[in-house]
Amino acid sequence: MALLSLQPFRCFTPRRPSNVSKTTMPALSFSPGLWGSPEFDSRRLRVVGGGKYRRLAVVSAEGSVVENVGDEQVAEVAQIVQERDFTGTPYVPIYVMLPLGVINMNSEVVEPEVLMDQLRALKSVGVDGVMVDCWWGIVEAHNPQSYNWSGYKKLFQIVHDLNLKLQVVMSFHECGGNVGDDVHIPLPYWVTEIGQKNPDIYFTNREGQRIVECLTWGIDKERVLKGRTSVEVYFDYMRSFRVEFDEFFAEGIISEIEVGLGPCGELRYPSYPAQHGWKYPGIGEFQCYDRYLMENLRKAAEVRGHSFWARAPDNAGSYNFRPQDTGFFRDGGDYDSYYGRFFLNWYSNVLVDHGDRVLTLANLAFEGTSIAAKLSGIHWWYKTASHAAELTAGFYNPCNRDGYTPIAVMFKKHAAALNFTCVELRTLNQHEDFPEAMADPVLCFGSLI
Repeated sequence: MALLSLQPFRCFTPRRPSNVSKTTMPALSFSPGLWGSPEFDSRRLRVVGGGKYRRLAVVSAEGSVVENVGDEQVAEVAQIVQERDFTGTPYVPIYVMLPLGVINMNSEVVEPEVLMDQLRALKSVGVDGVMVDCWWGIVEAHNPQSYNWSGYKKLFQIVHDLNLKLQVVMSFHECGGNVGDDVHIPLPYWVTEIGQKNPDIYFTNREGQRIVECLTWGIDKERVLKGRTSVEVYFDYMRSFRVEFDEFFAEGIISEIEVGLGPCGELRYPSYPAQHGWKYPGIGEFQCYDRYLMENLRKAAEVRGHSFWARAPDNAGSYNFRPQDTGFFRDGGDYDSYYGRFFLNWYSNVLVDHGDRVLTLANLAFEGTSIAAKLSGIHWWYKTASHAAELTAGFYNPCNRDGYTPIAVMFKKHAAALNFTCVELRTLNQHEDFPEAMADPVLCFGSLI
């Protein structure tokens, strides 16, 4: 096992009320009539029963049970939410990221004795806790709704015994092929089996290349995963985790849940995949050519009254193009035409809607616990008018438009901390042949922080 690398995390978010409820999440499937209905947002989840008969009920704002779970009573337990706002204090909690492969594909802790020695060393220098990925491809590897948490149970107990805390990442993407990945953890086997027969469950570029790192947002509402939508699959996984590790929540050992929303766990399209030949500072490619997203685009174009707009740009270049080499992203290009604005607005709205759906369910699953999500710092080509690399990633943020406020508003709606990646980078010495591609990420995104 590689030595732990120090990666501190600080979350920037308003304080949340501390007097909220805690719920535990056994397996439950929403009826198709309730899921996606206008009433869904007004419903809450409550524990019903006790002991091994404990179950979850969907309860209306008035307290009546919507889903039929029998005659058991609804139980509520108060829990204090961990504070995340340390403004005006000298204290900032420090969490260290554990190695990606700390749990192997058999759901076993890798070299637990070495890990314990390293954690003791961290504890001795005042580190508050550790951050760890809970990989979907490990826990639900072989069959749907068959979860193996054994390795994480052992890991969390080690952390608990050393009086450290945990920030846990719900990782619904593949590990491997990205910067810093030193292990390979694929999506669950049963999901990849579905993908062999229906490759449109993956993001797809104009050439038809599939990005198998994560599932397309086009199936957020499509029951193509053995009778479930992708967000229902994520929700079931999160609820199983919440039930399995109830004592760690009750004792405050788990201080925060970070929810994976896309490739690398980030809320973005997989527009610059290194495994498909992308190299920095290429503009990337739009990833909306699976049939589900294309159908979504067709409907949006028809609503707009321009059915001929039901297409993605055909002049946007490929992964390693520069903006000025394309008709779409060049200065004065089609990105700022009526069609271009329609397409980019649709493309970014799909991203925001996906984040909204998943964070809604995360708050249901982890009620009373702080949640967070990652947003990628796409800083290259920021000094050009179109901000091409941001556009292909789903951030509709050209020089004449603020593309991050809708995302920040969505995060605020769910009281979710917004964790940036790449903010620590400096690009002064990178690619001197393309000075217009350079930008300091802190300058690009400092207003949001």
